[in-house]
Amino acid sequence: MLKTVPGFDRIGEENAFAVLARAGALAAEGKDVINLGIGQPDFPTPDNISDAAIRAIRDGHHGYTPATGILPLREAVSGDLHRRYHVDVNPEHVLIVPGGKVTMFAAILMFGEPGAEILYPDPGFPIYRSMIEFTGATPVPIPIREENGFAFSAEETLSLISERTRLVIVNSPANPCGGVTPRAEVDALVAGLPEHVAILSDEIYDQMLYDGEEHVSLLTYPEIRDRLILLNGWSKTYAMTGWRLGYSVWPEGLYDKARKLAVNSWSCVNAPAQYAALEALTGPQDAVADMMAAFDARRGLVVDLLNELPGVSCIVPKGAFYAFPNIRDTGWKAKELASALLEESGVATIGGPDFGTLGEGYIRLSYANSQDNIREALARMKAFLSAGS
Repeated sequence: MLKTVPGFDRIGEENAFAVLARAGALAAEGKDVINLGIGQPDFPTPDNISDAAIRAIRDGHHGYTPATGILPLREAVSGDLHRRYHVDVNPEHVLIVPGGKVTMFAAILMFGEPGAEILYPDPGFPIYRSMIEFTGATPVPIPIREENGFAFSAEETLSLISERTRLVIVNSPANPCGGVTPRAEVDALVAGLPEHVAILSDEIYDQMLYDGEEHVSLLTYPEIRDRLILLNGWSKTYAMTGWRLGYSVWPEGLYDKARKLAVNSWSCVNAPAQYAALEALTGPQDAVADMMAAFDARRGLVVDLLNELPGVSCIVPKGAFYAFPNIRDTGWKAKELASALLEESGVATIGGPDFGTLGEGYIRLSYANSQDNIREALARMKAFLSAGS
């Protein structure tokens, strides 16, 4: 019998893809399924971005690129961050990567080992904990509480840091809860962060905000730039999930380590996709604004309809495209309810515990679907819950 190293026995997965597969299997059997589970925009990639990739292919950009990404794209990332946050980012500290998870993988791999502790949001993106456990480090959950508007508490986060803490992961706007952490909390976290601790800031939803909410990028704090790793990309903002495009900004002391991981792992991001990403940042931004206006309208609809369900309450998400309703008063366990809704009512959602132990009592709905589908899905959920009450 073959034996792998112990880390592979600890590695987890992202259950949203399992739900997506089950929803697809049910649909193939003829069941009408509305998917509110998967976290991806339902809009097409804007035409100007797709056209840029096609031009790149026709212009002969189909070979290797530098492992760090083509220089014009890294310069465009730096320029975009300067326009939006008034910060100077050296293009030589920008790494173009195949999706957001790659940055999590690299950062956690650098700091995780037996005896180390890494803090991560709970509920939060499941790959955080999975990768921490893979390295043998101890995962320490940062509670993300409904009473805080699903923002992290700086005081609570700092209280969890010990001498063994190597890395703190934060995410705002947040998946799965849609919370946005206010500036006062970010200020307090930065002020209290010990010098021996690095920080990974997952800002993939940074342009997905509502009601005038402000995104506070950790890049704007010069006192932590020497230990800050920024995660961002194109998947959400530009409806490019399948293109597998992300970027990270690294401190000078860590950048070459990340570059070597690229060389040893994925070599480079495919060339035409990089030219598409360049167009996304430098071309018209109208499609982003249009998509966010549609998400905002859906957000209001889904929250209103969720609050009409028996035993369900839902606060208004401030960012991303997720609602995280409280279902405790239904009497259901979250994963059991999510499974029953899919199998019996044809509505795909994700149980809160798939995002952490503190996710019990909640389910996640993505409102990256049409208003008609949202209305139908919530009507099915209402009928299901009413029948069981």
